[in-house]
Amino acid sequence: MNLLLLGLGGFFGAAVRYLLSSYGNQKHSYIPAGTLFVNLTGSFFLGITIAMEVSSSVNVLLAIGFLGAFTTFSTMQTEAVRLFDDQKRIMAAFYLLITLIGGTLFAALGFYLVITL
Repeated sequence: MNLLLLGLGGFFGAAVRYLLSSYGNQKHSYIPAGTLFVNLTGSFFLGITIAMEVSSSVNVLLAIGFLGAFTTFSTMQTEAVRLFDDQKRIMAAFYLLITLIGGTLFAALGFYLVITL
């Protein structure tokens, strides 16, 4: 059953990520804004999900399945390498820092919003 929940959550998480990041990355920005958006919002919602101490099945469906497929560490790394390769080293460093630090802060924000309410 958990494998089915994981697959279902992963399917929808990947589909939503594809739509949002494709749209956001088409805009002419200095960094891949679509990927940044999905990683930060995914971190926020993962913080909420973890703080809510949901059941094991809901955790597999939402946290591991949906949010695991919605966020994307590997795409972020690949985009950073492309920025470095395009001689945009400052933008690559900024992108990595804002994703890693911002993701941690957004996860903490989601977590602490739940436990303080």
